[in-house]
Amino acid sequence: MTADPTGRRFVLRSANVSAEIAQVGAALRALTVDGVDLVPRYPDDVPTPAASGVVLVPWPNRIRDGKYRFDGADLQLAISEPKFGNASHGLLRFAAYQPIEQTEERLVLGADVVPQTGYPFHLRTRVTFTLQADGLHVAHDIENVGASAAPVALGVHPYLQIGGVDTADLVVHSSGTTTLVLDDRNIPVDEVPVGAGTDLRDGVRLGDAALDNGYRRMERDAEGRARHTLTAPDGARVELWQDEGFRWAQVFTTDRYPGHPLAVAIEPMTAPANAFATGDDLERLECGGILHREWGLRFTA
Repeated sequence: MTADPTGRRFVLRSANVSAEIAQVGAALRALTVDGVDLVPRYPDDVPTPAASGVVLVPWPNRIRDGKYRFDGADLQLAISEPKFGNASHGLLRFAAYQPIEQTEERLVLGADVVPQTGYPFHLRTRVTFTLQADGLHVAHDIENVGASAAPVALGVHPYLQIGGVDTADLVVHSSGTTTLVLDDRNIPVDEVPVGAGTDLRDGVRLGDAALDNGYRRMERDAEGRARHTLTAPDGARVELWQDEGFRWAQVFTTDRYPGHPLAVAIEPMTAPANAFATGDDLERLECGGILHREWGLRFTA
C-alpha cells in the first residue's frame, strides 16, 4: 500500500462545516461549509502542490541567497529554491506535525523547529484549528524554547475557491494600499502605492488578473482585523480575515495547481519576503517568549 505523501489526515466535522488538515505542513487540505467546497482539492497520491495550505515558519516567502545577519552572526540557510537561489517558505513546509489534541470540532497540531544549519534556534510551534458556524478559526503559537533570542516570522498559504464557480469569475477584494516590487528572483526591491494591475480595493475579476503581490497598510476593523474576499457572480462570498499581527498579505494566482486551470492563494504573513535580511517587520522572540497570531475563513451564500 502506497503511503499518503501528505501524511495522516485529520478530519473535523460539525452540523454544516467540515475541514481536512494534512499532517505534512499542517496544511488545510479541505474546507466545506453548507456543502460548498472552499479549498480546491488535489489528487490523493501527490505531495501538497504549490504549498497549498501549509504553515510557513520561521519565515514565509523567500530569503535572498539564504543569507542573513542576526545578533552579530552571519548565517547561511539551505537553498530550497534552486531556480532562484533563495531559501523559501520556512523550515516546516515538509515536516510531519504531531497531534496534541483532537475533538470533533477542534484540532491542535505541533512541530518543533530544531537548531540546524543556518537557523541555530529552537522553536516549539502549535497550530489550533477550530470549526465555526460559518467557517474556520486558526490560531498559531510559537514559543522560543532555545538558549538565545530568535528571528521569527510566520505565514500561511491557503488556496481558496467557491465550489461550483469558475475561479476566473470570482472577484477578489483586498484593502492593501502599498505593494512590493519584485526583481527577477521574486525578492522585493521597493514598496510602492498600489496602482493599475495591483489595486484590489474595488475588486478585480481573477480571470483578468495575474497576481503575485505582497500587500501592506490594509484597512482594519475595530478588532484590528484585515479582510479579503472572493465573491461569485451570484453574491456568494468567502472571506479570509487576519489579525493585527499579520501585517502583510500575499495574493497569488497560478495555472499550476493540479486539476484547476486557475487557482488563487491569499496568504496572511507577519513579515514580507526577505525579512530576515532586511529586518522589515521581523519579530525578535526572546527566550521563553511566545508569538500568538490568528486568522480565519468565513462563507456566506
